[in-house]
Amino acid sequence: MRIAVITVSDRASGGVYEDRAGPAIEEILLELLPDCRVERDLVPDELGEITNAFNRHSDADWIITTGGTGPAPRDVTPEATRAWFDRAMPGIADYLRMKSLEETPHAVFSRGEAGMRGRQYIVNFPGSVRAATSCARWLAPLLDHGVKMAAGEGH
Repeated sequence: MRIAVITVSDRASGGVYEDRAGPAIEEILLELLPDCRVERDLVPDELGEITNAFNRHSDADWIITTGGTGPAPRDVTPEATRAWFDRAMPGIADYLRMKSLEETPHAVFSRGEAGMRGRQYIVNFPGSVRAATSCARWLAPLLDHGVKMAAGEGH
């Protein structure tokens, strides 16, 4: 299974600080899914840059983004994601929000999306390391089943 982890952050992509969420997600995925291959990318909060990253990873089974999901004016990851996918998968986004709400009431501000483009899944995680790693732990057990379902292998 191939997974692309794309960090969306103006400051990390600009070198103001180090991306910590992307590497943390990769670490958890490799721990829980040792046979998966993870590729990482880092882009600023720009619709075109995010879309270009999606295109670069269009052959991954899953694209997981981290960052750009809040209500700030430059947070455009959900908009880029909605424009990318063919079919919404609201259950995934709702599941992550529900689990996040068990950790913090601030999860109500997440605008994260989830969907599919062909057989590929795309899911938005929040940008904080704590939230992103929690989402990775919650989603990892579902990834293989999702790939099988997308391939028509059924339950």
